[in-house]
Amino acid sequence: MKRRTFVATSAASLSAVAGCLGGIGGGSGGEDLTVTPTDGNVDGYPPEFDEVPEKRSIDTSSFATKAENGVEVPLAPIDVVHYWYKRGEARMADARGKQSYKKSHIYGAVLSQADPDRRVSNDPVMDWPKGDRIVCYCGCPHHLSSIRASQLINEGFENVYVIDEGFWAWNERRYPRRGTDVGNKPKSWVVRGETAAGLAGRNAWARHRPTEQVESTDITDDGSYELHLKFHEVGPESTIEVETPEYTVEGKLKNLASGTVQG
Repeated sequence: MKRRTFVATSAASLSAVAGCLGGIGGGSGGEDLTVTPTDGNVDGYPPEFDEVPEKRSIDTSSFATKAENGVEVPLAPIDVVHYWYKRGEARMADARGKQSYKKSHIYGAVLSQADPDRRVSNDPVMDWPKGDRIVCYCGCPHHLSSIRASQLINEGFENVYVIDEGFWAWNERRYPRRGTDVGNKPKSWVVRGETAAGLAGRNAWARHRPTEQVESTDITDDGSYELHLKFHEVGPESTIEVETPEYTVEGKLKNLASGTVQG
């Protein structure tokens, strides 16, 4: 495997290259870094680092899990994922929508959407060996990533995890990222709804079709759900589609966020 090189630069030179590279990241020390402009990555691996953590034992059986699609998805702590990442021991998969990925993602990660509308033929993860370690992530912090991880597990992938704290915790720590608007966390909108209690454990979805951004959450025991939307370039007048197994509702975000969505 030939991996890309992660190049550290000074803060003074950062502004000169950030516009064309769109990739700004950082290590645990908070230094400003840029990355070489390598696009079209399909292996999910990070770049090579000058400094690599020493080998240590990780007890993955101690990880918390989240039940999704009939499987228990392991929730890997972010510090463990960062350790695997810097050692090149995990492939990274972004479970969010295309626009979210374009704006900012973990450097080296591929887009592998959890949305049922996704076209699997375009997903590079499906060509990876099923025994390789794969880490999925999203920003909510782990609804979409748990859905995508459960899909992969059910498709025969044997070593799949999600980042427990989610992408924005990675962003706040200034770990390596890449994108056209790195570091800019979009406004969070909350959409609450109700559906049949018999659908508890199933998923509710929110989509912004023009930018192909998507979010999901679990339906609770009483049929209620709460969607936290962190969508780029979406405002109060934007049209959002909310879907549960019982109904689909479409409306302006400001209206959906001001009441309770019902079928």
